Amino acid sequence: MANFDKINRKTLVNTRNTVILNVKSISKSYGKLKVIEDISFDLSRGESIALLGPSGCGKTTLIRIIAGLIDDYEGAIECKVQKIGYVFQEPRLIPWKTVIDNLKFVEENEERIFKTLEALKLKDFANFKPSKLSGGMRQRVNLARALIIEPELLLLDEPFASLDVHLKVSIISDIIERRKDMNFSMIVVTHDVREALLLSDKIYMLSDKPSSIIEEIDVSNVPKDISNPEFHKVESQILSKILGRWIG
Repeated sequence: MANFDKINRKTLVNTRNTVILNVKSISKSYGKLKVIEDISFDLSRGESIALLGPSGCGKTTLIRIIAGLIDDYEGAIECKVQKIGYVFQEPRLIPWKTVIDNLKFVEENEERIFKTLEALKLKDFANFKPSKLSGGMRQRVNLARALIIEPELLLLDEPFASLDVHLKVSIISDIIERRKDMNFSMIVVTHDVREALLLSDKIYMLSDKPSSIIEEIDVSNVPKDISNPEFHKVESQILSKILGRWIG
């Protein structure tokens, strides 16, 4: 069972500029292996940030600390929201339960369940079991499970890694639409520059482990359109930074 004692949850005033999450000097080691070193940042209501770093740098460890799933770390997390949705790398669905029964574990209101399924193009699959769904559909159910609680903060832990490009872009589009409607804040963990650009207002570029923030990039004015020349320009600039920092 996760220990939330180190996370201070407070009621906040409903304003766009209100800081809802304060990450203070987080460090984490597994024995002698230090995986995170002195990471700090704030997240405001309605804001989306991406933690962009190489595979194995400690991104998932950091987001699990933020979620309260890891409590053995240095530093402090001040989280001022109550409802947090978590989208895992794998769907983690109960195989012998239908889609609707999987969702009933977190929400019993069928009206809300079907509203969420419809928004994510899953309504016709409500009575299907996971084995009868494609990988993309299973991941949509994973997303539905996180959104159905109407989260104030949505955490995405590389949920698109195993998906084809067209499925990835489709689900990302759905997330963007849900965020417009629900105005939740979001943290995206990824090693994919395109995902980071599409889903975030700000990118924190992380080093290899021990992971630390090496650059903050404001992408709030970048068009969230992969066919837009400005999008490709910024994507290319960030890729150049990666070549210099992660590989160079």
